[in-house]
Amino acid sequence: MNESEMLHIAIEEARKGLEEGGVPVGAALFDSSGKLLGKGHNQRVQKDDPSVHGETDAFRNAGRQRTYKDKIMVTTLAPCWYCSGLIRQFQIGTVIVGESQNFSGGIDWLREAGVKVVDMNSQECIELMKGFIESNPAIWNEDIGEDIGEDVD
Repeated sequence: MNESEMLHIAIEEARKGLEEGGVPVGAALFDSSGKLLGKGHNQRVQKDDPSVHGETDAFRNAGRQRTYKDKIMVTTLAPCWYCSGLIRQFQIGTVIVGESQNFSGGIDWLREAGVKVVDMNSQECIELMKGFIESNPAIWNEDIGEDIGEDVD
C-alpha cells in the first residue's frame, strides 16, 4: 500500500467522524509493509472525551505491538502535542500527515526527535478541515484551545 492509499483510509475515518458530528480527523496505523493494524477518528465531541483523538483511536484499535519503530502513523491533520507525545513515547518511526496548513501541531518537534514526517499537503484534507472550521468555529476553538493549553478567542 502506498502513502496515498494509506491516507485514503484516514480520510474515510475523518469523514466518518464528521458524519457523527465530530471533528474530521482520521488516522490509521500501518506496519512497514503497509498492512493496516488499526484505524480510528477523533471522537472528542461524540464521546465528550478529550482523549479520543484520531491518532489515539487508531493506536488503541491496533492493539499492542512488539515495537513501533517500524510503524507508520497516517493522519489527516498534523498531530497535536498530545498525539505527537504518543508518537514520541512509543517511537513510531514514520508519520504521514494529510495536511498541516489548518493546524501545524507538533510536526517540527517530531522531526527534531528523528521521526520521518511526510506532509502530503492533500487538498482534500485541507478543504475538509477548512470547511469544518468555517462551519464550527466554537468547536474548533475549544479543541485547539485544549490542545495548546489555553482558551482561544
